[in-house]
Amino acid sequence: MPDPVDSRVEPEQVGAHAPDRPDAGIIRIGWREWVALPQFNIRSIKAKIDTGARTSALHAYSVERFLLHGAPRVRFMLHPRRLRTDIAVACECDIVDERTVTDSGGHQERRIVIVTDIVLGHLRYPIELTITDRDTMRYRMLLGRSAMRDRLTVDPSLSYLAGRPKLPRKNRQ
Repeated sequence: MPDPVDSRVEPEQVGAHAPDRPDAGIIRIGWREWVALPQFNIRSIKAKIDTGARTSALHAYSVERFLLHGAPRVRFMLHPRRLRTDIAVACECDIVDERTVTDSGGHQERRIVIVTDIVLGHLRYPIELTITDRDTMRYRMLLGRSAMRDRLTVDPSLSYLAGRPKLPRKNRQ
């Protein structure tokens, strides 16, 4: 019988490997990390890692909804670097959903949800992102719990453990 005072947990008990990816272990990241968004040709953007947020968020402005062959899409602009309004990236993708999100201040906002690949360390996988104006925020991107599940663990005392993403200069898709 296990000792009830013994709080040690074996890795297999907490899902050290994602069940659908037995060859990939969970990687440790810091409270902020560099990530890439290859679909938008963003080689690096700082993301705040937020275990208190369920959904990830990306800074966006000049948001325009439209239909392409009957499918809902969105165009938007983003400044991937804080305080560098001279650097702007035009983005376009499918809308997969629209949700009401409550921010840390308790304010609710209806947001467009998109799906795109993220590159973090040696990992590349699709995540859901809501798009919203984060112009007054320090980080242009927030990485929430659903994007971390079964892949990442956070060390809140460290930053940039995964390093900068390494993407080829051409054909980044």
